[in-house]
Amino acid sequence: MEQRKTILITGASKGFGFEMARIALENNDRVIATVRSEPDQLSELLGRHENLLVLVMDVTDEASVKAAVQKGAEYFGRIDTLINNAGYGLLGAVEEASDEEVRKQYDTNVFGLLNVIRAVLPVMRKQKAGHIINISSLFGFEAPLGWTIYSSTKFAVEGISSGLAKELEPLGIHVTALAPGLFSTDFLGKSSFAKTSTVIPDYNNNVGVTRQQAAGNNGKQPGDPKKLAALAIEIAHTEQPPLHLLVGRDAVDWYKNNAARVAAEVETWIGKSVSTGHSN
Repeated sequence: MEQRKTILITGASKGFGFEMARIALENNDRVIATVRSEPDQLSELLGRHENLLVLVMDVTDEASVKAAVQKGAEYFGRIDTLINNAGYGLLGAVEEASDEEVRKQYDTNVFGLLNVIRAVLPVMRKQKAGHIINISSLFGFEAPLGWTIYSSTKFAVEGISSGLAKELEPLGIHVTALAPGLFSTDFLGKSSFAKTSTVIPDYNNNVGVTRQQAAGNNGKQPGDPKKLAALAIEIAHTEQPPLHLLVGRDAVDWYKNNAARVAAEVETWIGKSVSTGHSN
């Protein structure tokens, strides 16, 4: 790997964020780990030493984000990599999801991500270097039953990452959308996803099945979060990182199967698709 980096990781209290912080510290990187509350608890878990700064940050609060980024940049003198990891899932049918539940999902997964990006970019532009890693999902390519709202936020992350990469390339700043498959974090635990408060019986045979299966699948996912975290830190040290990075065999298969279905449908309807131009 290259010389050590200063890496800002959001949502570092558990799951991918915690493992990324732990592995980065083992790699002798400097880590700015952000949590919504109880920073001392994370400091104890990771071990108190000079390469770690734990800060309170609520990604949905722009003032909180700016303050934390400024403290981190001043403490270590720079921020080389941002890993936008904070987020959670919302399980339920679209009709079941209230306006409040949907807005809360977007506030964290999309608008919160943008808050952190906007706060970090002035630091990276001044350095004329940097790398933004946005944690997406295999659901950012096709939405499964019950996860439509959550998936839509990850579609947004993919789109933001693609456009942002074009904007930042001339400035020496890289962007990666890292899309994990199913990993045995606590994502399906009570602290990482929410169910819609409304349940409509007409959806019991499709979305309802997903709802019933969610808790039973927690911890049984095929991916090893420690290996994903190690890969993310490796990518943070890569001179020419990928824009899109699928992680996990299931993520690769999910993407390929969806791409094949889309391509087949395009071919089926191509005559109609291209028939809409002006006759002359």
